Amino acid sequence: MTVTLNLKPEVEAGLLAQAQANRMTLEEYLLSMVEGAALSATQKGLSPEERATAFETWSAGHRPTPNLSDHAVTRESMYEGRDH
Repeated sequence: MTVTLNLKPEVEAGLLAQAQANRMTLEEYLLSMVEGAALSATQKGLSPEERATAFETWSAGHRPTPNLSDHAVTRESMYEGRDH
């Protein structure tokens, strides 16, 4: 299905910034958002096993990302450049 959206310039800019922050095109980002919303709506009546299967199917559709380094997940690195 193809959908055309008429977005306000500031909404488009915000979505584009979020897409770029996630290293995605705007189309990829919007598709992932719509798929996530649709999945969560349909999962409300699923068993835990069915939800797990649905999540694994959904996550398999995303491209792999590199693992973060040990330094990247330290408290110090998260607050680098901030005044204490």
